[in-house]
Amino acid sequence: MMEKIESTKNQKVKNWKKLLTRKGRNKAGQYLIEGFHLIEEAIRANIIIQCLIIREDVMNSEWVESIESVETYEVSSEVASELADTGTTQGVFAVLNIEERKTETVEKPYLFIDAVQDPGNVGTLIRSADAAGFGGVVLGEGSADLYNPKTLRSTQGSHFHLNVISGELERWVGSFQAKGYAVYGTALDERAVDYSNEKQTQPFGLIVGNEGAGVRSELLEVTDKNLYIPIKGQAESLNVAIAASILMFSIYQ
Repeated sequence: MMEKIESTKNQKVKNWKKLLTRKGRNKAGQYLIEGFHLIEEAIRANIIIQCLIIREDVMNSEWVESIESVETYEVSSEVASELADTGTTQGVFAVLNIEERKTETVEKPYLFIDAVQDPGNVGTLIRSADAAGFGGVVLGEGSADLYNPKTLRSTQGSHFHLNVISGELERWVGSFQAKGYAVYGTALDERAVDYSNEKQTQPFGLIVGNEGAGVRSELLEVTDKNLYIPIKGQAESLNVAIAASILMFSIYQ
């Protein structure tokens, strides 16, 4: 029989709510996803769902009936609101395990993210890397957490499709260069060149940096080339996720 939970003081609800914090996620080794689309993407990617949490008024939908053999909890609107990270929640949640991402053989380009702090930007960067055909994304120190609800919402499920790992960018840059793969920085310094002439068919690394400070100088000094996007209008700069999207699609042929 399916368990029905109506109180926000229920221990299971308290445990699920902890998954909305980085500390809680790290301690439990789990994270929470919200909404039909993300859950469907997880199922499509054969990710094991630990449990489903569904608001009582959504419980009778065909969508719920189509998901079989998953531990499911029916919860009140009050409980759903406690777990929701959005103002207009769809009332469906799933708990997933945080899986140790293994570094596979590099066969495609990787995006290196240097201290991008906004979860929406990090999620969009992951989604764009997926769309551009990249093989992985490395989240450097100081970057927003992959499992932050806002990051996950912005990925739109793309984190299920490619290798997203936290790592030391200096080590990754060195590893790529040792294999003979180019590593590009993004900058506006005297070394920087117009991106439009750079084309690659083999793996390469692309570093994008913090919204305000850009890529750290220590990284820019060891890249093969630093690229810039010429601004044609009067905007001072481009959003980091927009700039990265332009570069990824342009360079990788």
